[in-house]
Amino acid sequence: MNLTDTIKDKRLKEVADKVANSIPVDEADAFAMLTTNSILDLGSIAHFIRQKLHGRNVYYGVNMNLNYTNICELRCPLCAFSKDKEEDGGYTLSLMEIEKRVSEAVNAGIDEVHIVGGLNPDLKLDYFEEMLARIKRIKPDIFIVAFTAVEYDYFSKLNNLPLETVFRRLMDAGVNALPGGGAEIFAQDVRNIIAPKKISGKRWLKVMETAHGLGLRTNATMLYNHLEQPRDIVDHLFQIRALQDKTGGFKAFVPLAFHKENTAIKTDRSGTTTGYDDIRIYAASRVVLHNIPHIKALWMYLGEKMAQTMLLFGADEMGATYYNEKVVHAAGAKTPDFGSEGFLKRLIMDAGMTPVRTTAGYGDRTDRDERL
Repeated sequence: MNLTDTIKDKRLKEVADKVANSIPVDEADAFAMLTTNSILDLGSIAHFIRQKLHGRNVYYGVNMNLNYTNICELRCPLCAFSKDKEEDGGYTLSLMEIEKRVSEAVNAGIDEVHIVGGLNPDLKLDYFEEMLARIKRIKPDIFIVAFTAVEYDYFSKLNNLPLETVFRRLMDAGVNALPGGGAEIFAQDVRNIIAPKKISGKRWLKVMETAHGLGLRTNATMLYNHLEQPRDIVDHLFQIRALQDKTGGFKAFVPLAFHKENTAIKTDRSGTTTGYDDIRIYAASRVVLHNIPHIKALWMYLGEKMAQTMLLFGADEMGATYYNEKVVHAAGAKTPDFGSEGFLKRLIMDAGMTPVRTTAGYGDRTDRDERL
């Protein structure tokens, strides 16, 4: 029996027929997926693509989060992490403290560090170059995923340097890849409310295009469950897909469920998503973004049980250990701020999948014989 024959929903059967014949879905198809109640049919389509790309493999990482400062000029309403310079709780890590934290994490077995922070005007480019150099001295082969498109744009303006120069200098210092943060939702009317001072969606895409042109691979993200509508999600996904068609530089797409606790966003929606919400988002993302290899279901955002479920609805990665994560927990996430490697492997195996340890570069560092 082929894929189309397994789908009962008439509208989703049309989507399945396109997928089975390797025809990219259109915006009307995406809207249908985001509004359907036939989630088992939708899941069958997304899982078909996921299995075609990855079989039963599920990727995870062993890493640490390094949030070097929470002082930020933007103070976005959506953010519970940022502080003003003189505000209680504001901090900037010294290079010595960063070196200490990374050394401890390396001794615990990490092979990747994920670095993001606020837009702090006191931190010039030499701070970041020295930060990266010290991390590389601790573990020369560590994989560094560092700074969002918003941060790179800020570094360029603050240091009065071309964006390409900033990228090249930080690549020379040790950056291997970029996280996907700052994308939020591209719809400008919504963006004007949730992140009014942040760079536009158009600028975010341009910064990522520049990174891709220099050989850096990146993630892409989308924040949902705040003020967005299905049409905004469709627009976001198709702009990501269009840039991927052009550059091929996105390695993973990461839907992020908004946590509103301690933020300034006023919304009638619950602070948590429903299971149907998450399933529609993840499955539709997998189908629309046929040209991006990986879909991440971050256990720290979704919760362990829902992240496991997403492995049957298009996702192929659970995220990583994320030692010392601060940003989502400032907004009220109830998950632990660290998960052991054994914990992640158990989540994956209990879902009937095969755990594969990797980094954000997806160069598997474990021996194939060690895969469970």
